[in-house]
Amino acid sequence: MFTEKTIAKALRLVFSGGAIAAGFGLTGQAALAQDAAQAPMARVEITGSAIKRIDAETAVPVTIIKADDLRKEGITTIEQVMSNLSVSQAQTGTSQSVGASTGGASYADLRGIGANKTLVLLNGRRLANNAYDSSAPDLNMIPFAALERVEVLRDGASALYGSDAVGGVINFITKKDFQGGAATFGEDSPQHAGGKSVNANVAFGFGDLDKDRYNFSIVVDHQEQKAVTGTERPFNTRYAGGLSTSTYPANYYQGGDSYNPAAASGCTTGDKLISDGGTGCRMTTSSYVDYIPRNVRDSGLLRGTFKLSEDHELGVEYLTSQSKVGATIAPVPYGGLYMNRTLANGSLNPFYPTNAALSPTYTEANTPAGVLPGFIHVKWRDLPNGVRQDQNTNRQQRFVTSLQGTVAGWDYNTALTWNENKVRENLVGYSDGNLITAGVLNGIINPFGAQTAAGTALLNSAALSGTVQSAKGTTTGLDFHASRELGDWLHAGRGAGLALGAQTNYEKFESASNTEFAEKVVASTGIDPTARNAGSRHTYALYGELNVPILKTLDVTGSIRTDKYSDFGNSTNPKVSFRFQPSSAVLVRGSYSTGFRAPSLYEINASQSYTNSAGTYDDPVNCPGGVVAAGKSRAANCSQQFQVLNGGNTNLSPEKSKNATLGVVLEPINNLSVGVDLWAIQLRNTIGVLSADDIFADPVKYADVYHRTASGDLSVDGSQCPNPATCGYVDLRTQNLGGVRTNGVDLTGNYRLRTAGYGNFTLGLNATYVHKYEYQNSEGGEWHQNVGVYSGAGPIFRWQNTANLTWARGEFSAGLTGHYKSGYVDQDPSYHVASYSTFDTYVAWTQKKGIGITAGVRNLADRTPPLSYQDAAFQAGYDPRYYDPLGRTYYVRASYSF
Repeated sequence: MFTEKTIAKALRLVFSGGAIAAGFGLTGQAALAQDAAQAPMARVEITGSAIKRIDAETAVPVTIIKADDLRKEGITTIEQVMSNLSVSQAQTGTSQSVGASTGGASYADLRGIGANKTLVLLNGRRLANNAYDSSAPDLNMIPFAALERVEVLRDGASALYGSDAVGGVINFITKKDFQGGAATFGEDSPQHAGGKSVNANVAFGFGDLDKDRYNFSIVVDHQEQKAVTGTERPFNTRYAGGLSTSTYPANYYQGGDSYNPAAASGCTTGDKLISDGGTGCRMTTSSYVDYIPRNVRDSGLLRGTFKLSEDHELGVEYLTSQSKVGATIAPVPYGGLYMNRTLANGSLNPFYPTNAALSPTYTEANTPAGVLPGFIHVKWRDLPNGVRQDQNTNRQQRFVTSLQGTVAGWDYNTALTWNENKVRENLVGYSDGNLITAGVLNGIINPFGAQTAAGTALLNSAALSGTVQSAKGTTTGLDFHASRELGDWLHAGRGAGLALGAQTNYEKFESASNTEFAEKVVASTGIDPTARNAGSRHTYALYGELNVPILKTLDVTGSIRTDKYSDFGNSTNPKVSFRFQPSSAVLVRGSYSTGFRAPSLYEINASQSYTNSAGTYDDPVNCPGGVVAAGKSRAANCSQQFQVLNGGNTNLSPEKSKNATLGVVLEPINNLSVGVDLWAIQLRNTIGVLSADDIFADPVKYADVYHRTASGDLSVDGSQCPNPATCGYVDLRTQNLGGVRTNGVDLTGNYRLRTAGYGNFTLGLNATYVHKYEYQNSEGGEWHQNVGVYSGAGPIFRWQNTANLTWARGEFSAGLTGHYKSGYVDQDPSYHVASYSTFDTYVAWTQKKGIGITAGVRNLADRTPPLSYQDAAFQAGYDPRYYDPLGRTYYVRASYSF
């Protein structure tokens, strides 16, 4: 039998969250519903709607996660929150900063359609996008310690929020009226070497809004994690990963196949060498690469709220964050060196190999100045100067001043927002390519063995550290929206609701290379020394939302928004949704909307630059199927990182989407809720770059992107570009590609059992099943299946589940959480990546005022990431975008509140 209280609780649970909260937040969601049933029903604004109303009236599919539950789970970063959401398919995390110019950023990606199509908000308003590529906000900039809850809208919302809200919206909401003080210290200690982390935060607030008419609060948070180096986990020993033909000792060749002094011993006498199948060697570099880079994050949030009158409230908010990420990779490779047989003074080069197959009269056209007949090509790695490091510093500032209240029956909210993001990339352990090139050419540096005193002195003088590039992006915005309840037009027992809003923003960014330094390291970084990317735009928007109760059991909501961009035009997007409650225990809801994503300033304005391909490939003309063509060099054409051209496109069109959802939520018995939500997204004009895997797999179809030298070659060294005589490259500049079609089901469940003497138990499930995910590389082109298959940028998981069981009794609580990802066909289609399951557990003792202690274990069974042969990331042996290499990790959190 369903009581009125039971029905009210169920509806609040369903509509305030749109479903059950994700895994680790299930108990928090149930508690939220219970609190709502016991407290006066205040009018609130939920992510996905601009109408301020009683929370049980909205039907948007929102998952609400309470920060207190996240802390019990041992979660301390926003990146960890995203990796545990079943609706989050792929993620660019801190580990992917290794070997890449991302500024150490971490991004969210709902539904796997791209991080730039997930809108990230802080307290309902946008953050500045990462300055390097202006694509999306860096999650590392959000202060986890200040969070009260996270609201995840699992539906498109361009009709309300505009650009980027295609895959969904994530709204991080901080504490507003905080009083008293709290301090927390925690430590995470993996069972295996490396990766230990500490975190500490202090929060203090004073002033009662009702009594004192003001409240001030400040939160300061510090997080630090040590690196997990390439020798502290065995995953890269599963196969020879990070293969490179720039070796120590060096490979050399003279028009034909490669040679190496270590080849005679089967490539066992050099550093991390294996045979290339001929007379040369290859080097496995993956053991140099950090699994997790060292990272340090500091953030502070200052909030002030002033009650101007009973109907008006002024707010001031200032956020400052800094993230430092230091990533290690292998020593500098040089792939385009020359060595003279006879030096300029007529003497023989003392390091020139004595090999009868080499011709002293060998010559070729377009050789650089100083190269004499009888030279050889050399591919060497600068081990004497040690490993390389990228040290990325990412800074965020945000200032918001807001005013909200009630005027003439309208609930209004307006704010002026300023955001700034600065990123700087420093390089350590690099070397001056010009000095190295001259030293090898002129017989001073020995690329095949021990150095002389002169060679050592030259190498020491060539060592370089410095800033290679930096970027800055700012966004200034003004927004206003207001909502009110209208009359009960159709006598449904509830009044209609209306919201109206307007926004304007000015956005600009600039990123540039440090030309003097970048010129010296271009051979190993591929960063264009002359690169300068800059752009700006104005945007204006108007939107409205109307909720109309048609019957006592049926509500319909319609909304529409029009955006005007100064650099590409207009976009208008509507949305319609309904909520139907045919009985007290059954809810049916659905929506249909269109959406868009504006091309980012970087995608439009990025300068043209050359860099190395992410993976290694066989030249389909000069080394088809791994077999070198007659007259071509294996060392320059087989299993190589070739030069690719990146850059922006001023003719880009916005991405367009269609979104649809249909769901049902049931409460068949007291304290049991079950939800099923069907969802579908269709994209067209997707913005991106062609996959290098696809290009090299089908050179006939993509023949127009190959730009070869006069001799028919592709370049393997950054110093060979952009000189037309020596630069052969693949064009991977940004363009509008084809479409994406994806659909699936979100499943949620929550059961709460209350006992008289044993406490309360909560069992929760959050799962996502992807039925279809397919994409095109060009409009009207072939559809590529991606579910359960590594295709293009990576796989899409068929199943992702999070289930948890929690117990609470008085001051004590405990929990067990399980995570699951289904397997998939790997980048090497002959191999299948296994499914992956892990379990986490914790126990906690918490006093409302005083000491609290939480202790737990993540990855209880110490499961290792499954084997993968991917080469999209620098880490080898597994895919760091989806799996945590830490293994079993113990954590403890101690807090004191006063």
